[in-house]
Parts: sequence; C-alpha cells; structure tokens
Amino acid sequence: MMKLVSVSVFAALFSLPAFALDYQDHDGLLMNHGDGHLMDMAGGMVMGNNPDTLPGGCDKISETKEITVHAGHKYAEKFPGRMFTFDTQEFQFKPCTKLTVHFINDDNVRHQWMMHGLPKYLYPKGMFHLEISGPAKISGTLILPPGDKTYLVHCDIAQHMEKGMKAQLKVGKGDGDLPSIPNVTANVITDDYKITLPELLAKAHEEANLPEPVAVVDAVPVKKPVAVENDSSFSGVTVIGLALGVLVAPFLARKFKGMSPAEVAAYLFELSKSIVRFAIEMGQGWFKTAQTMLQK
Repeated sequence: MMKLVSVSVFAALFSLPAFALDYQDHDGLLMNHGDGHLMDMAGGMVMGNNPDTLPGGCDKISETKEITVHAGHKYAEKFPGRMFTFDTQEFQFKPCTKLTVHFINDDNVRHQWMMHGLPKYLYPKGMFHLEISGPAKISGTLILPPGDKTYLVHCDIAQHMEKGMKAQLKVGKGDGDLPSIPNVTANVITDDYKITLPELLAKAHEEANLPEPVAVVDAVPVKKPVAVENDSSFSGVTVIGLALGVLVAPFLARKFKGMSPAEVAAYLFELSKSIVRFAIEMGQGWFKTAQTMLQK
C-alpha cells in the first residue's frame, strides 16, 4: 500500500509541469538582420535593440536594469471596460540607463511592447519594439536617452491600445503624464454605462456649442397596406365559375372515363374549336338580323 501511495505522489509531482503554461522562449532563436532588428521564423521580433551604443548626451551608462513585463487579457480584469493590459502601467528609470525588457505574452494572440519618441539617429523610426505571439517570451535591450521625458509604451495591434494595453515610461522626472493610462491617469473619454442616447447627444451638442440638440425619435413600425378583397368579384365571377364546374364535372367524368391523356387533350381541343365556331356563327347571325331590321 505504501509503495502504491509513493508511486502516486511521485507521478503527481512529475506531472505538474504539464499543467503549467508553456512559454516558448524566442531569445535563442532570433536572427540579427542589422540595425538592431532581430527576428525569427516563428514570428518573434525585436526592433531597435541597442545594448552598446550610447545616445548623444550620455557619457556613460548610469545603471543597468532588467524588468519583466506581462501582457494579457487577465491583467485587464481590474479595469472595467478594458480588454487587454500590461501587468505594469508605469515605469521610471534614470537617464542613460541600460534597460533589458523581458516581454511575456500570456495570451494566445499577438501582443507588442512598443516605446515611441526615441532619437531616430540611434533607433530606426524612433522606437524600441518587442513583438511576439503567445504564450511566449522575448527580450530586448536599449539605452535610455538623457533628459527628463515621458515615453509612450503600448501595443499597436489593432484596437489593443484602445482596449487598455498602454503604459508610460518616465526617464528622470519625466515631463508629465500621458492621458488614459490605466490606473495612472483619467481617460480622455470617460466610460459611462448609465447615460442614455438622448442624454449623450444633448451633451455632445452642448460641448460643440450647437443651438439645439437633435431629437431622438423612436422608430415607428410601418404598417403594410392590407389588400381589400373585391366582394362583388368573388360573389359574381367566382360563384358562376364554381356553379358551371359543379354542373359540367359529372358530364366530363363520364365522357373521359377510359380515355388516355392524349385522347382527352384531343377531345378538349376539338370541343374548343366547335365552341369558337358556334360563337362566330351566332355573331354573324345576330349581325345579319340587325342589318335586316335597320333596312326596314
């Protein structure tokens, strides 16, 4: 019995890693394409990687720092109305710091950690950029410029920044706070889930200094016209047709009994010719009679 328990315990311990989230580490897979651009075939990418070259105004590296930043949906749960966020929304370092960022994407989608506004003579397009499809990890290094400045950090995948994946990095004292940073600064557009559409329109017109708000009118369902049946037509033509059908039906049933469909068609064709011929002869007779009466 004890052997069985021991085997079960060891099996459970060795199986624990199977339940953990498996992060693919792309740091050893990246190929250097020049100008600080690292990339692998699995989709990992680093732009602006710079572990050595000092920015203008930096005589030396002031300090060396490493940070680990997580990105994912679960970090947005504490921010109502947000879908994706980083686990950290604000960073602060000394000027000329050599900073290594370990970016971990906890989602099964693509995320980025992009820092804008860096000097373009050193960082192509003025950015430091980490990008990876998760769950995975990727790392990159940059040397921060001198001076006090606040830099935008965000994910540029469509709508991810608008949904909350946004942060700020202050070098030195920074030069102020950026708007709409979750848990740091107020949103430019405040979410209000209680306001009604008429109130929202009235507020927008007031802010735009328009004379009168546009009235919101509930849509009125359009009633379809009801077709009016012609009672006289039904009581006249329809009743006569039904009466003739009832009278003629027994005769036709006896007449067509034992006949093939082709014979029935031939008979009806000849009958229709006879009726037309009879109608023409009757019309001619009436016409001659009318002429004779007029001549008298």
